[in-house]
Amino acid sequence: MLLAAPIVVPLATAILLQLLPYRPRLHRVVAFVGALGILAAGMDIFLRVERTGILTLQVASWPAPFGITLVADTLSALLVVMVGLIGAVITGQSFSGVDPRREALGYHPLIHILLMGVAGAFLTGDIFNLYVWFEVMLIASFVLMALHRTRAQLQAALTYVTLNLIASAFMLTAIGLLYGQAGTLNLADLARAWPERRTPALDAALSMLFLSAFGIKAGLFPLFFWLPASYPTPPPAVGALFAGLLTKVGVYSMIRVFTLLFPSGGHAVYTVLLVMSAVTMIVGLVAALSQPDFRRILSFNLVGHIGFITVALAMGTAESIAAAILYLLHEMLAITALFLVGGWFLRQRRTATVAMLGSLYRAQPAVAAIAMVPIFSFAGVPPLSGFIAKVSIVIAALGGGFYWITAAVLVTSLLTLLSMAVVWGEAFWKPAPADDGHARIDRLVAAPAAALAVAMLAFTVAAGPLSNLTRRAADELLRADGYVNAVLRSR
Repeated sequence: MLLAAPIVVPLATAILLQLLPYRPRLHRVVAFVGALGILAAGMDIFLRVERTGILTLQVASWPAPFGITLVADTLSALLVVMVGLIGAVITGQSFSGVDPRREALGYHPLIHILLMGVAGAFLTGDIFNLYVWFEVMLIASFVLMALHRTRAQLQAALTYVTLNLIASAFMLTAIGLLYGQAGTLNLADLARAWPERRTPALDAALSMLFLSAFGIKAGLFPLFFWLPASYPTPPPAVGALFAGLLTKVGVYSMIRVFTLLFPSGGHAVYTVLLVMSAVTMIVGLVAALSQPDFRRILSFNLVGHIGFITVALAMGTAESIAAAILYLLHEMLAITALFLVGGWFLRQRRTATVAMLGSLYRAQPAVAAIAMVPIFSFAGVPPLSGFIAKVSIVIAALGGGFYWITAAVLVTSLLTLLSMAVVWGEAFWKPAPADDGHARIDRLVAAPAAALAVAMLAFTVAAGPLSNLTRRAADELLRADGYVNAVLRSR
């Protein structure tokens, strides 16, 4: 039953928060404790997977493939740990203050419903339930985005929900076609049955439908424009949660479904994904250079860095998929921390326009030192985690003979470095354009991003063991027999 904990704990926390009388500090404590519960459950799952291998749960003892199955392999276990860590950071951020109107309207329960949806998507062993968890996340994220009901937030929320509903329609259509041909929606059973029942035309159509659905949710070119229009509008903590987790579910779904159903040996979907990913990297990072607002800079950087992950997936080798997972873990930490840094800018200068910032290094060197870690790591400065993750992609590309991809990764890495150098110079080094005083950033505000900075430094120090973990995760994905046997033998 441990596999149900990352789903049950946030659900129970959300229900409890709705039943408790509204006292802001009480709600913040309960929300933070609930997120720590998700982190503890994720760590326990990860340690058990390390000791015993893939874990499965057949809900209500209905045997696979007829019932609801939860599965944790190395990839799922790592990502559930990340859900708990980012959830704890975001709920911890509320102790430094949340808009009272948002808090009174259900901010904390919605955060936990969103965490439940993300954890459910990472653990589900059924492709229809993957769709269900997507919808849970969509509902919670839409309400969080529109909670304050400003004009800009409503417009962004409507753009966000419209494009994601289109993605859901693509996904549901693909699931219906898949079920009609294969007669099952359990992922392990599909991996066993689909090679015998697929036809070339249907296989191609399904792969493109899934690519469209997951590409919209992940923010791939040309389907990404909803993301920079939406993510800069909510409060910094909500934007950090979205950036750190939501797009990653689309990437995870792509990794899981493609490796199980569409083996990489010459499949056309990988060629399409490779081209889309390369263009995503270039377009996202070129666009980031022209943005005046730090949060829009981050949103376009997020798009570009999703391309780094999916281009590694598209190469289809064990080394490249391991590199994709390593980069995914790094990017979840870095982009979450950077959106929180954007919140510091709003507190400091009441604006996130980089030209209006300045002198933060002189005014608050400790805060600048914390921000330096995610900014430089995101830029790929050695020896930080971003550099290690990018080098792993370059090595995989060279080893697979993808020389033009190697060139694209190196060029876009330079664009990221330039983008983050502009932010560092404008926000921290140059004198402030107007010396109208600085709001102090207290320890409560800085602590969540500091925790992520520490995690990124730990990532750097433990890069060797983490690389071994991601290689094992890639081997489990490419050799699906272990996943299939773990699920179907528990019938």
